[in-house]
Amino acid sequence: MNLDASAAALAATAVASVRAGQPLLVDGFTTWRAVARELLRAGVPPQAITWGAPGADLFSGAPGEAAHHGGDLLSSQVQAAAQEPSNATAPRPPRPQVPRSLMEMLQTAACYRDHDRWAFLYRVIWRWQQGEHDVQSPADPDGQRLHTMAKAVRREVHDMHAYIRFRERPMEAGAPHFVAWFEPAHDVLPQVAEHFVARMGKVSWMIATPDASVLWDGATLHHTGPLMSSAADLDDAGEALWLTYYRSIFNPARLNTQVMNSHIPSRFWKNLPEGALVPSLVSQAGLGARRIGQVEAVGRRSGRTIPIEAEMAQPERQLPSKLDECRRCELWEHATQAVGGEGPKHAKIMLVGEQPGDQEDLAGRPFVGPAGKLLDRVFEQAGVEREGVYITNAVKHFKWEPRGKRRLHKTPAQKEIEACHYWLEKEIATRKPRVIVAMGATALKSVLQTGSVTLKDKLGRPVRHGDSWVVTVYHPSYVLRVPDEASKHEALSVMVEGLRLAQELLDRPDVPEPPEG
Repeated sequence: MNLDASAAALAATAVASVRAGQPLLVDGFTTWRAVARELLRAGVPPQAITWGAPGADLFSGAPGEAAHHGGDLLSSQVQAAAQEPSNATAPRPPRPQVPRSLMEMLQTAACYRDHDRWAFLYRVIWRWQQGEHDVQSPADPDGQRLHTMAKAVRREVHDMHAYIRFRERPMEAGAPHFVAWFEPAHDVLPQVAEHFVARMGKVSWMIATPDASVLWDGATLHHTGPLMSSAADLDDAGEALWLTYYRSIFNPARLNTQVMNSHIPSRFWKNLPEGALVPSLVSQAGLGARRIGQVEAVGRRSGRTIPIEAEMAQPERQLPSKLDECRRCELWEHATQAVGGEGPKHAKIMLVGEQPGDQEDLAGRPFVGPAGKLLDRVFEQAGVEREGVYITNAVKHFKWEPRGKRRLHKTPAQKEIEACHYWLEKEIATRKPRVIVAMGATALKSVLQTGSVTLKDKLGRPVRHGDSWVVTVYHPSYVLRVPDEASKHEALSVMVEGLRLAQELLDRPDVPEPPEG
């Protein structure tokens, strides 16, 4: 007996079953509609009906599941209707009239998984027949629930269209070429199947869910019971290509996890191929990839270089109040964060380096990498306590260029030194150091505000600059780069003697500036 015949048989015996106190077990909207029509014609109120058995759903009529969902009761109702003699002469009430819009909404809401959905839908249609037409309005409690159920079903259909991922299978006789696994929250598989029939043409495919499956062989759509237990049963050799593409288009600089979670609910991620990549990509973005995501391949196009004076290259803009807000040059675009100075508020000695390195850029503190460890040795040999010295850099953002997976230091340009002098000047004005130790040529140019000075001319010779003495030494990274041990030892000695000289200048502030030449 086909579905229409089953629905007709149940409808014919529905009133008698209700009067006998038997539950009405339906296997879908078509059956429910036929049964509800007969109950309405007989004037049976909602409170007199028991619909179905606990756990029944739209797929309760699937092969192999009839016994579990009360199939024996369904068969007995069909057989009773078939054996009951019909009284053709008895007058029948007219069929109830229901508007198309309400019937379409009832059919959509019937896919909503709820233990009392059939009883609720019958209550809605009963109230309509009693003249309570506001039951279709969202302002009515039942109408609001009906609209909510229909909206949830439509959303689930949309989500299945968007988040189903077909895996390609080897070509085998009788087997679908593409297979997908999905875990829908509502019974929307039949509607979704029709969508993919129209979209995928004659290519064979299958969509499996925990409750049912649909199989398209290129000409006919087959509905069956569950055929798979999880997405782990699927394997696709071409999926690696998709994951490679997904990694390449993931832009950490534009990551917004809140928007990502709102657009794709978490229950879908576990069955998406790219779901396994997202946690690591988000973690990398938080560790610095967010700021360095715009590399040369996707960054700003190179243009024609126009010679211009450094001070004229700075745009007129409002002065930033916080270092993290600084946009006075372009270095912030590729740095993880700005690195400010560190030390006592009124330190008498200020050490000025060139710029943060790779480790300083990630940690947000000056001189914590290899150069910082060498600087600790210099402090120890010079007999100066690091905790009593204020340490900073002339440039506050890390300037670098990619070399494979590494970020290599790149010397700041003069316009970048000029742009960042705004912050160094504020540090000097706030701390008022009596001695400034400039480590390297970049620091010396920034402190003295001149581009013509050379490092060798000032090594070991303190000069007066404003209210402070300026002592020049090598930068720790220079000592690390020197190839031979003799030159390395000499450069290290220059740094040690420079710090000792800075300490002596504190003890003898009246030392006159040595003459030039």
